[in-house]
Amino acid sequence: MTRIFLAACLAVSVAAAPAQAQRSGTYDVTGTNPDGSAYTGTLELEQIGLLSFRLRWNIGPDVIEGVGMVSGLSFATAFSLGGGSSPSMGVYELRPNGQLVGQWTTIGAFAAGTETATPR
Repeated sequence: MTRIFLAACLAVSVAAAPAQAQRSGTYDVTGTNPDGSAYTGTLELEQIGLLSFRLRWNIGPDVIEGVGMVSGLSFATAFSLGGGSSPSMGVYELRPNGQLVGQWTTIGAFAAGTETATPR
């Protein structure tokens, strides 16, 4: 019985580790759009579940809202560009220093953008 309890506790702590490694807060963002143009801004992450987050990018005059989910060392996002007319998604690697480094694209696009988000 004790072994089962210890195994269950270990499984819960391992499952929670990726979400704990990814923290809520403000991140500085640098990236490139699919057309190659550069951008900078901020990203606000708010944890809303064990593995889920609410996201809000502030890129120049644009505010982009979305959601994200941690799975292992990956962070997947879904958001919409152009006032909701362009469903988009991104996949990021969670780095040990807290950075998110990845790619994003808009549904139907033939190119991807890149983005790095660094915690403040």
